[in-house]
Amino acid sequence: MTMYRISTADFAALALVFLVSCVTDQEEQEGFVGIAPNALEYLNALNPNALNPNALNPNALNPNALNPNALNPGALSPAALSAIQAPGEAGDLSRQLLSYVVGCAFTPAQSFSFSWTDGSGTVRNEVYWGLIGLVPSWSDKPLGQTDQQWISACLASRTNWYGASVTISSRGSHSAIDKTDSPELSTYTRMEGAFWGNLFAPSPYLNACFNEANRDHARSLARECAAGHLDGSGAALPCGMISVRGTCGSYCQQLNLRGMYYPSCVNNLTGSPESSTRVITVFLP
Repeated sequence: MTMYRISTADFAALALVFLVSCVTDQEEQEGFVGIAPNALEYLNALNPNALNPNALNPNALNPNALNPNALNPGALSPAALSAIQAPGEAGDLSRQLLSYVVGCAFTPAQSFSFSWTDGSGTVRNEVYWGLIGLVPSWSDKPLGQTDQQWISACLASRTNWYGASVTISSRGSHSAIDKTDSPELSTYTRMEGAFWGNLFAPSPYLNACFNEANRDHARSLARECAAGHLDGSGAALPCGMISVRGTCGSYCQQLNLRGMYYPSCVNNLTGSPESSTRVITVFLP
């Protein structure tokens, strides 16, 4: 089972926010900094998350500053290191983004540690722990294109408009989120939608699709980013940069034989649509 809590808002620049559970409001505001998830969370694959929607703004840490290098302090580019060590709001956003990238990529046995100095001259020591383990090898080598798509899908699937605490089941063809024979298959039975994209591409993008049958149910649980947030006029607004493509039945290959996830989705239905096999499908209780 995967648990998330996140917050997001409408903004023009690259923006994304990630879902959290099992943390206090103070922990959310601090971006889960320096807190190692407990053994129960690891056992059940619960994943605390909370990221400001502006954390993917290019004025903060740009994902393209991360993927050419290994994800460890000694291998970061000068630009990336400067971004995460900067005091002030831009530095806060960069550190928040990094903490969630680490959470998606690393296993609970891995962490990323560094220090920075705030505006008052106080040295802050950060420890970001791995959670899901989609790309544990990133600690030693650059991120490949397939891995870029897994990290991107992970971040998008954890996005929430409200910052509400919601429990979700994230599934995909990756071994880290293969839920075969998991008890959650019998309790998380309502498919919300799917997420895919590449934040590390020269032109970053994120896509989502929704299950029309469960769209209202998802919104009742404060999960709106697969289908879009309804404004006062009834128009569906995207969660930051996540493009709501339409129904998953139109954009994705049929669910796999066990009905756990979409094996592949396409970015468009016209011309020669580029497809992605790195898709995270979300189920709700």
